[in-house]
Amino acid sequence: MATSNTKKPYYVQISERLIQQLETGTAPWQKPWEPGTQRLPYNPATGNRYKGSNAVWLAIQGRSDPRWMTFKQARSINAQVARDEKGTLIEYWKFREQRPKRDANGKPVFDSDGKKIIVNVELAKPKVFSAVVFNAEQIKGLPPLEIKEPAWDRHQRADTILASSNATIKHDQIDDAYYLPTTDTIHLPDKAQFKSADGYYAAALHELGHWTGHESRLDRDIQHPFGSEGYAKEELRAEISSMMVGEALEIGHDPGQHAAYVKSWIKALKEDPKEILRAARDAEKIRDQVLSYERSHTRVDDKDQTTALSTKLAEMVSEKFPNEQDRKRFMEQIQDRLKAEPVKPKDIQITQATQKTADKDQER
Repeated sequence: MATSNTKKPYYVQISERLIQQLETGTAPWQKPWEPGTQRLPYNPATGNRYKGSNAVWLAIQGRSDPRWMTFKQARSINAQVARDEKGTLIEYWKFREQRPKRDANGKPVFDSDGKKIIVNVELAKPKVFSAVVFNAEQIKGLPPLEIKEPAWDRHQRADTILASSNATIKHDQIDDAYYLPTTDTIHLPDKAQFKSADGYYAAALHELGHWTGHESRLDRDIQHPFGSEGYAKEELRAEISSMMVGEALEIGHDPGQHAAYVKSWIKALKEDPKEILRAARDAEKIRDQVLSYERSHTRVDDKDQTTALSTKLAEMVSEKFPNEQDRKRFMEQIQDRLKAEPVKPKDIQITQATQKTADKDQER
């Protein structure tokens, strides 16, 4: 087993390779991806995807298989790195860690059970860890990469995200799509103007990525005129995040009008190679923010379903009360509780059992 060895800092390696690909139009987000295509790197041994700059670094290695893992991880799933293959170095940054909570005198603080209370502490200086990973093309014994059809509900999921975000979206353009920070509004052509539903949602979610930069949300520096370096940097973040969101939702990725920004991207990376680290980090935040709207919608749906079921069960229980006044009072109490917090069906079932006991007491 061999590993690639270079004295250049990690971020310099990423920037230099990325500049080469940007100049030739082969950077990952410069190429269209069909719906359902899996291109971004992930670890089949853990099931986790690679994030931030590691995702970008592995994606620009020129491999057609997105699976990456360490030598030991390959062995753990009965696979083997081929002889004389060179691994790819990746880095992990640790910005916080768990430590025992301490009092004013520096002594550990214990809970009621006598155990040390552990808290998350921001590190004054981030810790860097490295690992060497190999691509599936370098590993023997792995099953072929599974090619699957794009998810049938991908457009419904995209619709849910757009609706749950509460973003103001206006379909008032002919062939342009943009986010306007001054009015906090997204402007798109009509859906019928797009070649496919996937194309529409790719464009809408790209602009939603810009929308997350508003000061009331992720608060990025997005107040830049079109064509400026600051505008190009924001576009770089949106393009990387669009690629991530497109794969997560299986709607693919449409690079759009990226050509106008390429020179600015190259200029920014040449002047400051660390810009790719910041861009990748922000892209991750954008991805997480966009996808969070689907999760929040699911939580609301779950709460609504629980409320409906609880109400129905409460009505069944109320029918066993001896008179209308008691039934009404019981339902009012349940509705008050539902407004304050969800009432689980099992809680009402307990109430029902209690009522049966009360009925027997009355019979005696």
